[in-house]
Amino acid sequence: MNNKRFEKFLLHELWIAYDAARKGKRQTVDEHQFELSAMENVINLRDSLIRHYYKPSRGVAFIVHDPVTREIVAAPFRDRVIHHFLFNICADWWDRHFSADSYSCRVGKGTLYGQKRLAHHIRQATENYTRQAFSVKLDIQGYFMSLNHDLLYDRVLWGLEQQFFHSKLPDLKNNIRCHPADKHQLYNLLKYIWHEIIYDQPMDGIRIHGSRRDWAQLPRSKSLFHQPKERGIVIGNLTSQLLSNIFLDQLDRFVQFDLGYKHYGRYVDDFFIIVPIERREQLLRDIGVIEKYLRQELKLTLHPRKQYKQPVDKGVPFIGAVVYPGFIIPGRRVRHNSYKAAYKLATNGEGSIEGFVSRMGSVKQINSRKFYKKLFDSFGWDYDWTPDPPKNK
Repeated sequence: MNNKRFEKFLLHELWIAYDAARKGKRQTVDEHQFELSAMENVINLRDSLIRHYYKPSRGVAFIVHDPVTREIVAAPFRDRVIHHFLFNICADWWDRHFSADSYSCRVGKGTLYGQKRLAHHIRQATENYTRQAFSVKLDIQGYFMSLNHDLLYDRVLWGLEQQFFHSKLPDLKNNIRCHPADKHQLYNLLKYIWHEIIYDQPMDGIRIHGSRRDWAQLPRSKSLFHQPKERGIVIGNLTSQLLSNIFLDQLDRFVQFDLGYKHYGRYVDDFFIIVPIERREQLLRDIGVIEKYLRQELKLTLHPRKQYKQPVDKGVPFIGAVVYPGFIIPGRRVRHNSYKAAYKLATNGEGSIEGFVSRMGSVKQINSRKFYKKLFDSFGWDYDWTPDPPKNK
């Protein structure tokens, strides 16, 4: 094995990952310090991988409240380089393997795509709105906090083995290719890095930002500080986004292939099934089958209070919107947060017009004009459905 050749390949790929990790982070102190000796730091990172002494560093934990209260962990910049390296090599194969109806954190998909895809499934199940259909929308309780490390690592290893040794798809994305003689070395390196990330205990020695009040509002079930060491991954890392899709790809395949539901879609841990009305009773029975599969095979639990079972003409709530036959409107949380942001902006100047317009633009492509006109009128703003800021009268 030509170690120099592999070292050169690895340095090249880490530099590409470093360049990707810089985007959007150029003003952070962490990135700036890494950039001061960028080549030296990338070389040191490469050497730590080759010698297997790389360990994830401690990041920063803080609380966000939009769209819901949750715990976020921001990884140090050197670890974000590793995350991009893994993503560059592994994500393309997985993306081709994933269901077309897995929407989160994938190029060309996302929330708007998922909402419109749900509308598409409703249209198909109702045969262009000429017949009735029934919907079930389910949610997994404490998904990121509940992920079992052993099961997650086993699934990642299965994917690596398929990608490197059994798949007919190209092994690596675009120009990310090592010499054929180094294939096993890269495979073993990826196994090692994934192991370090999945089995890391990120809250040991982490820095905590934010007020005590913010942290007090966070339920214990939504914090890694209160989970057993054998389960849970952080929210906020690029690798966590990929891992969440990798693990629930098993659920997608079970529902679509084993149970045979073709009108199905998932965004992270939030998923729906649409059926013609005559299959309503079968679908309701299969909720128990899905719950059993999650509990026994994936060690996950359906959220008992976030289950919606109703005809589609009453609306299907999904990722910030409610989808009806023929139209989509902003969901209750989006409407509430929009009013809250507008109130703060109008009364004390809290926030920015740009931020408010950005929020407005995120739902501009669904049927939200009526809602935003009402909101603008309530604050005495001229309604103008453009990216321009609202004008005070």
